[in-house]
Parts: sequence; C-alpha cells; structure tokens
Amino acid sequence: MPIPWLGRRDPFPPVEEALDEPNGLLAAGGDLSPERLIDAYTRGIFPWFNDEDPVLWWSPDPRMVLFPRELHVSRSLRRVIRSGQFAVTLDRAFTDVVEGCAAPRANQDGTWITDDMALAYSRLAELGYAHSVEVWEGEALVGGLYGVAVGRVFYGESMFSRTNNASKVALAYLARQLERWKFVLIDCQMATGHLASLGAREIPRAEFPRGVRLGNVARAAAQRRLHHAGLCCLDSGDDLS
Repeated sequence: MPIPWLGRRDPFPPVEEALDEPNGLLAAGGDLSPERLIDAYTRGIFPWFNDEDPVLWWSPDPRMVLFPRELHVSRSLRRVIRSGQFAVTLDRAFTDVVEGCAAPRANQDGTWITDDMALAYSRLAELGYAHSVEVWEGEALVGGLYGVAVGRVFYGESMFSRTNNASKVALAYLARQLERWKFVLIDCQMATGHLASLGAREIPRAEFPRGVRLGNVARAAAQRRLHHAGLCCLDSGDDLS
C-alpha cells in the first residue's frame, strides 16, 4: 500500500493510516521546519530516515513510552548515581550531545541523524523546544540524550554512552526531573531492552494521542519551566530510589 507524499503545505494524514509493515510508516516528504516538526510531535508523529532517503514520518503501534513515575532504577544503577562518578546537566551542550548520538556505533552501518536532522533540532533548541541532558565524568562528556518537549510530553530522540551506564543515568535524571514538573510521559518511540529495563513499556497507539493532547494543555508554562537556566544542574545526591 503506497503512502502519501507531502508537499510543503500538505497536512499529515491520520495516524490510523500508518502501515502495519513497516510498522508505523505514515508519509514521506514535507520538510524539517520547526513548524512541521512541532505539528508532527503534537500528533504523535516523528521523522526517521537514512541519508539517502526522503523525509519519512512514523507513528508506530504499539508505542514505547516511559511514564516518569514508573521509572525503575536498579540497585546497581542507584549505586552508580550515588557514587558521585557523574555530574548531570540540562541544556549545557546540546550540539555536542547530538554529535555524540550521531557518531557511528558497533553493528551499525551508518546513522539516521543526518546533517539536516542535526540542523533541524538545533533550530528547535534555539526556540526552546529541543533539550539535552549531559552526563559528565570530570570535564569529559561521556553520555547524554536529547529530545523535544511540547507541553507536558517529552519526545526522546536519541541517547549515547561512552562509558558504562552513562545513558541510563541521563534518562533516570530526566525522568525524575520531569516527574517534578508534572510531565505526562516520555515518548521512547521504539521498544528496546535498554529502555524496558528502566521502566518503559508499550502502549497501543490509540492511547498515545490522548496522552499527547493532555500533555499539550499547559504547553507554554511547561516550556518556560524546562528551559529555565536556573534548573540546568541536577544534583547527583538527589533521591532516585
């Protein structure tokens, strides 16, 4: 079954029209402008494509999400956090985090974070929508993640780790901080064992848009809170039990 090709001004089709195989493929084309991306996220749609492909838009069923209150921190990870090995910050090195996520990894032929994607999310960061969590060991950036916040929903895009547990630490701190700020959920997009070990679970796509609409009720207030410079540094002694 063919998927629609989006012109610059064409709206997204309903997410219910996404393909079963490949799971969630909804449309192709369009652009990566801030307006298009924010419209996509509010509908539960995200871009994912290789460098040689056109822009592809997805809304898989089921959808992997992490409800912040359901964060699971194992005993071993809790020991790592309490050891003080890492310092964790918010929005201190967005470009460096994206570059870390885009770097080639073992058992991968390439990266889906193209130059165009990196530029698009940098623009969202300038507008206060895209955010990064950085994990430091001394002066070295050893892990982190980035994503997009629209209303009270955080859409995780990618994470990386240059040392054991660094990406888990990043997600654990983000989840706890978002729980304090009354965010509804973290969208993890696709299921992985790494995310499941931290409490993420799959929900039917039909349930996801309701969470998105609920999350968008207080969009402006949540954006100001997440982007507030005074909340950049997260204390490694914080309660993550």
